[in-house]
Amino acid sequence: MRLAFITSNPGKVEEARKYFEPLGVEVYQLKVEYPEIQADTLEEVALFGLEWLSRKIDEPFFLDDSGLFVEALKGFPGVYSAYVYKTLGVDGLLKLMEGVENRRAYFKSVIAYWDGEAHIFTGIVEGEIIHEKRGNMGFGFDPVFKPSGFDRTFAEMTTTEKNKISHRGLALKAFSEWLKENLK
Repeated sequence: MRLAFITSNPGKVEEARKYFEPLGVEVYQLKVEYPEIQADTLEEVALFGLEWLSRKIDEPFFLDDSGLFVEALKGFPGVYSAYVYKTLGVDGLLKLMEGVENRRAYFKSVIAYWDGEAHIFTGIVEGEIIHEKRGNMGFGFDPVFKPSGFDRTFAEMTTTEKNKISHRGLALKAFSEWLKENLK
């Protein structure tokens, strides 16, 4: 089976490929621009994108909307994570966190799959924002996010290691289990 992943982020594609390869599913990147609405939840953003793209794409596809939610910042950057990363970057987030004791945060991923109807799969990983960047793997805020129970950031983990515990890995796992049940 071939499955289109609508994203401009090659890091997300690599994570999905490594996850689905053992299942015999070939994931390929399809770059299609689509509007991202201003919304309160990742689910709303993903569903809007899915429905908009379903009028343009004739094959089954999926997309991912993810966000970093920092407790001390009242969930910011959350649904605005991609924009905040592009404008402020990791250094900007660290600047916002200067002097903040509560470093708790979580990453959430919402995978939306279209096969004639919408299907949503989510994954959440708890952790904390560390005080300095560490690691050169991964992408986005990975260098400053250390998942709970680990002493390394996502950027210090291989894609395979990260996939086992990450928000996207958990959402991909739920998605793949659904695919196995529904594509027989």
